[in-house]
Order: sequence, then C-alpha cells, then structure tokens
Amino acid sequence: MPYRQLHPLADLEKLPSPRILSTHMPVTLLPPCVATLGCRVVYLCRSPKDVLVSLWHFLYKVNKNFSIDKAFELFSKWESSYGPIWEHNLGFWKESISNNDRVLFLKYDEMMAQPVEHVKMLAEFLRVPFTEEEVRCGVVEDVVHLCSFDKLKSIPINSSGVSDRIGGVPVKNSSFFRTAKVGDRANHLTVEMGEKLDDIVEEKLRGSDLNILTS
Repeated sequence: MPYRQLHPLADLEKLPSPRILSTHMPVTLLPPCVATLGCRVVYLCRSPKDVLVSLWHFLYKVNKNFSIDKAFELFSKWESSYGPIWEHNLGFWKESISNNDRVLFLKYDEMMAQPVEHVKMLAEFLRVPFTEEEVRCGVVEDVVHLCSFDKLKSIPINSSGVSDRIGGVPVKNSSFFRTAKVGDRANHLTVEMGEKLDDIVEEKLRGSDLNILTS
C-alpha cells in the first residue's frame, strides 16, 4: 500500500531465490508472474468474525476512537482493507481447487487444532517433505514448538521495539501478537452481531463449496 514503505520493491528484488513473501492482497491483485514462475501460494483463512475482532484490536491501537461498533459497521458494509473478506477467501479457494499443486488453502481453526498434521501437509506442498526418520525422531513436533505463537511472541524483536507501519504512526511490534485464540470473537461481538455477519457470509458464499462459518 502507498503509505507502507517498510519493504520497498527494490529491497524485495535483492532477496535471493527462493524467497518467502507475505501479503494480505487478494488473488486478483497478485502479479501474473506468480503463476508463470511456478510460485507456491499458501493461503490461511480465518473465521470472518475472528478476523473482524483481530482487525479492530489492531486498529484500536492506532486510533482509540475506533469502536468495535464502527469496525463491525464498516466490515459488514464490505468497507475493509483488501476488499470484503468473503471475496478474499473465495478467490483463493477457487484457485486452490483449479490449481491445487500451486495453491494450498488452510483454515486457521483446523490448523490450530491439528498443528502437526498441518506442518507435514505444508512440507509436502512445498516439496520438502519430512523423512520417516525425522517424523520418528519428533522433528515435526519440534517445528511446531519453534513456530508456536508463544515462542514467536517471546522473541525480543517481536516483544519489543516499534515499527512505523500505519501512515507514519509508530506501532509496537508486540501489536502483531495478541492472543491467536480461536473464537475470541465471543468476548467482543454481541450475539446479534455474530448472527448478522454469519448471514452476510452465508449469502455471499452461497453456491460454492467453501464453508468458513464457525459457531
């Protein structure tokens, strides 16, 4: 985005291949070369209600006047960064169906429930599968531990320091690590909010096989 100059394109171009890049962009905004160069895309889908709560918490750190009611209003009216979440999810879902060797679609709640199986799945997708010996020796579990939320949150660069991320407003690095809990929406959204958002998502995804609604 124009106001984000943390990683200028020139710096990204200097990174040696193979490169790992993260983005919030919808599939429609990815460069055409993503397909032609054989890039592998791993997409992580989260419950829209948890996405809303996470987004609100993050933006509230920048603007204390940004209420959960306002966040819900904008989110429900599709006024959200990178477009409506359901269109975002559906775009990558369709790509994962038509190009399953190139796009891996993961669901956050399933990943958190079965981290070991998902790490093995990810390794297979990236063409670097674990050997039988590695699985037997617990290497997969070691990877899960090293990449766990608590472990990453405790790393000094993530628990301290400030990043200039949002329109020039300093944001603490720790702001990117909150709880990582599935279902935290229940602590912030009313029942009515949850039901309304479920109705919107259900309508927008009707006719597809994608189900991202959770209780």
